[in-house]
Amino acid sequence: FEAIGGFTARARAARLLDGLGFAPASIDNPVSSFSGGWRMRLNLARALIAPSDILLLDEPTNHLDLDAVFWLADWLVNYPGTLIVVSHDRDFLDHVCTHIAHIEKQKLNLYTGHYSDFEAMRAERLAQDAALADKISKERERLQGFIDRFRAKATKARAAQSRVKALERLPTIAASHADRDDFSFYFPTPKRAPDPMVTLEDVSIGYDGTPLIEDVSLQIRAGDRIGVLGANGAGKTTLIRVIADGGPTWLSGDRFVAPGVQVGYYTQHQLDQLDPRDTPMVALERVAEKSGSTQKYRDFLGRFGFVGDRIFESIEPFSGGEKARLALALLVWKAPNLLILDEPTNHLDLAMREALAEALQTFEGAILVVSHDKSLIELVCDRFWWVRDGAALPFDGDLDDYRVAVTERRRAYNRDQANQKADRQTKGKAAAKAPADGANWGKSRDKGAQARERNRDKQLGRLERQVEELSQRLAGIDEALADPGLYDGQRDEEVARLHAERAEVSERLTAAETEWLERQDAG
Repeated sequence: FEAIGGFTARARAARLLDGLGFAPASIDNPVSSFSGGWRMRLNLARALIAPSDILLLDEPTNHLDLDAVFWLADWLVNYPGTLIVVSHDRDFLDHVCTHIAHIEKQKLNLYTGHYSDFEAMRAERLAQDAALADKISKERERLQGFIDRFRAKATKARAAQSRVKALERLPTIAASHADRDDFSFYFPTPKRAPDPMVTLEDVSIGYDGTPLIEDVSLQIRAGDRIGVLGANGAGKTTLIRVIADGGPTWLSGDRFVAPGVQVGYYTQHQLDQLDPRDTPMVALERVAEKSGSTQKYRDFLGRFGFVGDRIFESIEPFSGGEKARLALALLVWKAPNLLILDEPTNHLDLAMREALAEALQTFEGAILVVSHDKSLIELVCDRFWWVRDGAALPFDGDLDDYRVAVTERRRAYNRDQANQKADRQTKGKAAAKAPADGANWGKSRDKGAQARERNRDKQLGRLERQVEELSQRLAGIDEALADPGLYDGQRDEEVARLHAERAEVSERLTAAETEWLERQDAG
């Protein structure tokens, strides 16, 4: 037992769960008490703690927030065995991997180095193509033109600087994308750009009258490119949903949306809102209200990889990546001037992620994005909001600064927990030395402490009931969505309503679980 680390198993498990975002008090809770996203994290923790010489991970960053992605990458770097990982997160691969196995044209090629080294080596090989050299030259001229045009404008200085960086690494980018001509799209230039676009003043956001985030005073201006940071359950999705369309989670305060603002909102559950019986052509015709020709629709869908007869096939058997591309295409068609994106890279492969990043870089409207894809955020965003501790505030720094801040917060929390444990042990020893007359000791207990304990128990009871109620509601919604009759073509509004309700209930459940764990741990 000692040889396999049995005596340290609980401590190792606690460290793993803490790194993946679980509060210490939650590690003894039954698995059934956790929502689907947290169970995925538990499965990942089980794989990490098991003794192994070879660790196989398939998309391990899915369902993780950026904080947990940072921790996982550091943990895997120190893993002593052989790691084989499949991931669409280029920054994660660059941090973790020392070799890249690339499958191309039914062949597997092994490259030595990190992911960026792989891109450079593959680009060097592809650069021998004369046609590719011509592409690089044209792309260089386009980027240089943008830089020369906007470098002197204060509102475009950050955008111009991002093009300078793109220009510096152009040979790698253009060459490595040479076989990705089927994904080439852009967002139409917005016709109007009101400024400011959306303003929140002293806004409180939450559920059933209970605030999750309070006193939010933020503003989105024309041309802003804002990344929203924070742990799962902090309220990022709730915040951007209120910005997008208000809704019942907007409890109080003022929300101002300028006339002419056209929001393009991509939710985490965007794929669920597609009608599985539609074809890409039918789905686009519905969004376009048949305002274009069949050839125009064909050309547009072709930019997203839907070519030939594929546009007339039912989307039901499509992969998650294909459905995500279609959902993105429908959003692009609407030509918004404010893009609000919640985990837009879920289900997208690296090629499509890069195409999306390039399209967002050239988009001239405003962008608000939540994503665990560090590479996308770095390429697209130049400002950040941090949602934490019941507040949403501007974060002055880049993602490297954020990583340091998150690490320091975790260390401070762990130190605080260790100090509290030491204090409890000290009090326990003092109590053991107290007189045996328990009645006299009980009478001398601090009444304030007793009241706080009663209030804590009351709040825990309320949260337990809330978690149970929300879990039952979520199960009921899932059961309703599983009914084949729901998709008979006559109940589209009900399908959309159920998906929206499921997203709301799921986030409320995560928030309630998080609050319960925090209050339990505080005791």
